[in-house]
Amino acid sequence: MNDDTIGLSRRKMLVGLGAVGVASAGAGLGTTAYFNDTETFEDNALTAGELDLFVHVDYSEDQGSYGSWSTDPGTYVDGNVVGGEEDGEPLSIEVSDLKPGDSGEGEFCFSIVDNPAYMWMCGEVTANDENGQTEPETDADATGGDPGEGAGELADAMQVTVSYCTDDGEGGMAVGEEIVSGSLAEVMLALQAGVPLSGDGDADAPLDGREPFEGVESAFDDEEPNVAEQCVCFEWVVPTGVGNEIQTDSVAFDFEFYAEQSRHNDGTNNPCVDETVVTQYDNDWKGQTLGTPTDGSVYTSVSFGENQTVLSFAFVDDGDGVDFLDAGDYSSTNLPVAVDADADGTHDWQVIWQPNAAFPDDPFGYVENTGGSYGPAQSLPAGFSAAKVGNTIVFGIPNSQIDSTFRLLAYGSTGGEGPVAKVNDDPSMGPDFYNSADAVEFSD
Repeated sequence: MNDDTIGLSRRKMLVGLGAVGVASAGAGLGTTAYFNDTETFEDNALTAGELDLFVHVDYSEDQGSYGSWSTDPGTYVDGNVVGGEEDGEPLSIEVSDLKPGDSGEGEFCFSIVDNPAYMWMCGEVTANDENGQTEPETDADATGGDPGEGAGELADAMQVTVSYCTDDGEGGMAVGEEIVSGSLAEVMLALQAGVPLSGDGDADAPLDGREPFEGVESAFDDEEPNVAEQCVCFEWVVPTGVGNEIQTDSVAFDFEFYAEQSRHNDGTNNPCVDETVVTQYDNDWKGQTLGTPTDGSVYTSVSFGENQTVLSFAFVDDGDGVDFLDAGDYSSTNLPVAVDADADGTHDWQVIWQPNAAFPDDPFGYVENTGGSYGPAQSLPAGFSAAKVGNTIVFGIPNSQIDSTFRLLAYGSTGGEGPVAKVNDDPSMGPDFYNSADAVEFSD
């Protein structure tokens, strides 16, 4: 809204009407005539504001004697198009002849015209291919060179760090707090679930209490980028310890940044996912008196990707210093998730986060329904992945192992001394890890 184009504010309008009413009442005393007068307020206008996100990109890579590459100075993306040209192409960075020791880094800075906004970073691995095997790779990789989706090792071999960063005033960037790090596969798993960004660079800011990014009047000032203070830096490296297992492999992935106005908004809307269900912690489970209760919500989200479906569980506590996922606050805290992969009424398997259970993939495990009972915890099956990012638990499930319509039951427990977090259609019911009648159904 542009106040300069509004001829009359609401407050002024009310005062004007009040004055007319008093004059009419006073003039009506002692006379049979009704005086009247009309004042017209013309050319009133309401003008909507705008929100337009520009992402300024500075990227470079170092491949030693093979060479180096960087984006052109002044590269920016507007509407997913490089340079904002209407018929342009999305920014695409390709690295060929990748070897151990190669590295790259990118900086993403933001012009949000002209309203402050909450921001999210999204992403997805779109390909992770084996592309056959050479003779040296066969000795190092016993998978047999399966050309199928997700068979490559490169996404697991590359190490990635995403951090906040700011202009250091000397032509470089000062790296701040880390947002997410790990293998490329782990980082992209977190990004497919959606990573909220904080305008003050606080990596620990709560989902519903973080600072928005400031707005600017224009994306450029005298042809120089006019950006918010906080930028996001992205660094990748293929460690020198990686061997022949990555020969001929290739990986492709997408980044996306999303801005949503902060006015009349709490920043909890996750644009990276397809569906979100919000449930409240239960501090009165079966009438028990809880020793260390805490209030909060769990945001259960599902993202249907090209190759995998991502389940994420973001825990938002009330700021009392007691955190649902903190094993120091609740020594037995855990999150089992039962999945009816084909929505036929029976849960097929569970994926579990439990930091003190000594699982094979500590702190993550997998158990399968063998026809009315669950066996001991196993390592996550091939193609499954999991990560804990701040107060969010994320599971990646290959699309071959889950249908586009499935049912999910989650039952976060703190071991009896604190609240539980239930995700099912009837929160008053206890969890049924076999029958999925009360589970939440999701569909692509």
